Amino acid sequence: MKKYYVLHPAVFKLDGGAMFGIIPKPLWQKAIAADELNRIQLSLRVMLIQTTHKNILIDTGIGDYHGDKFDARFGVEGMKNPLVQILKDQFNLNPSDITDLIISHLHFDHVGGLGSEDPHHLLFPKATLHIHRQHYEYALNPTARDSGSFHDQYFKTLIDSAESSGKVHWLSGNEGVILSDEADTIHFKCSFGHTPYLMHAWDENFIYMADLVPTAHHIPIPWVMGYDIAPGQTTKDKQEFYQFISQSKKTMIFEHDIKTWGAKIDLKNGEPEVLEKFPATDEKVMQIFT
Repeated sequence: MKKYYVLHPAVFKLDGGAMFGIIPKPLWQKAIAADELNRIQLSLRVMLIQTTHKNILIDTGIGDYHGDKFDARFGVEGMKNPLVQILKDQFNLNPSDITDLIISHLHFDHVGGLGSEDPHHLLFPKATLHIHRQHYEYALNPTARDSGSFHDQYFKTLIDSAESSGKVHWLSGNEGVILSDEADTIHFKCSFGHTPYLMHAWDENFIYMADLVPTAHHIPIPWVMGYDIAPGQTTKDKQEFYQFISQSKKTMIFEHDIKTWGAKIDLKNGEPEVLEKFPATDEKVMQIFT
């Protein structure tokens, strides 16, 4: 039997205009308030899935290796080793108890918790890393527009270390199976507008939206981030994903929404209709699908 949790190890801030692209501020500020620097506060939510034999993490947050200047610029707030501390305090899990890490994509706010200040030290030394090969290749050679989102000087060494230990499971194609544990299987489906081969984990209950739909405010199809490398493609991705999500009645998991961890939608004349939103709390851990 699976148990699902959303973990809230830290928060950070990004520019509100960049988060909402062409949507005018008078509209998006009704949904979420900006600070004096026009930044909005966002969660660094990750998932923990426990099965009979596995402890599976989806994404690892922003980490704490960046330094004071970076943390001030992005409004990072969290304890030291935030993900490790939550796992220890709330689940009595040590880093070596994590069996699998599913990495949606290699932007710094999703893979920063993979290691520590020591670029050779994997925080979860026994975990198999599930990474999309084509996305990894892109992450090492991005465009000038999005190169700042990829800290390859950090993640490449860690992934190389994991691969040398036989701990990297390379995935490919637009969709497929990430892992199976007896009767339980976690699949993936890729989107392409935010970054090439952004990998969305899913099973019979959930789909992890990552940066395709980072918050509940981004559910409307035109509400696309300015960070996306191909915003027009994002709108097509959302239409395709919403068809899949509504037909299979999956719960969408939001990685960056402070107040809402998930939602259920239906499609009405090609547009998403929110059936239910699931509010987040200030707690570091919430069990879902109970």
